[in-house]
Amino acid sequence: MKILVIGGTGRIGSKVVDRLHAAGHEIVVAAPSTGIDVLSGEGLAAAMAGTEVVVDLANSPSFEDAAVLSFFVTAGHNILAAAAKAGVRHHVALSVVGTDKLAASGYFRGKIAQERLIRDSGLAYTIIHSTQFFEFLPGILQSAGDGQTLQLPTAAVQPIAAEDVADAVARIALQAPANDVVEIAGPERESMAVLAQRFLQATGDAREVVGDAQARYFGAQLQQDTLVPVGQAWLGTIGFERWLQQSGLAQGQPA
Repeated sequence: MKILVIGGTGRIGSKVVDRLHAAGHEIVVAAPSTGIDVLSGEGLAAAMAGTEVVVDLANSPSFEDAAVLSFFVTAGHNILAAAAKAGVRHHVALSVVGTDKLAASGYFRGKIAQERLIRDSGLAYTIIHSTQFFEFLPGILQSAGDGQTLQLPTAAVQPIAAEDVADAVARIALQAPANDVVEIAGPERESMAVLAQRFLQATGDAREVVGDAQARYFGAQLQQDTLVPVGQAWLGTIGFERWLQQSGLAQGQPA
């Protein structure tokens, strides 16, 4: 099949491209660096020609509320219109577990808008809801401030490694459309605050995490199960310790 991977040069996209190439498919990588711009629409129609599956992994370069919403709405309109015109059979998009519960966050309002456009497009689709990536742990810590004591939510998380995300996305791209949301997660569940403290200790960071049930996550109030699957989900195999070892971030390991 010809498969268009939007955001195919990114953290997840490059891994998905490798997996789909290895499976023998013709892959077109869409990114500004390859001459395909989902915001302006430049190169999009030509890239879509003959495409059977679109995998949308694009993400907003800015987390500012208005910029995020503008990105996902503009890109969504352009991608879906080009896909419909080209007769694409399956539109796959990566989103986040709990998105529908996180409208207080500007970023997630953008994702909600993106998902709504997909559902209303008339295209056959699968929306993949993933839990937070282990690779986002430094960003989650940064969001808690720059002091020696960090307040983070006590809500449950079930983080997943980028390698597992790529496996799931590539597999789903080759399946029949679900015309629904499917969820993926890591193998282990624990409090966000506890996981963050484990990460700090393992990386030799002397800061301390204080769990606070009222602490906000990128502007949103979390319930205990907001960020974890509540039903059936595909589970990756890489847990925190294995991911940490592979990442090279642990104290005493080469960077």
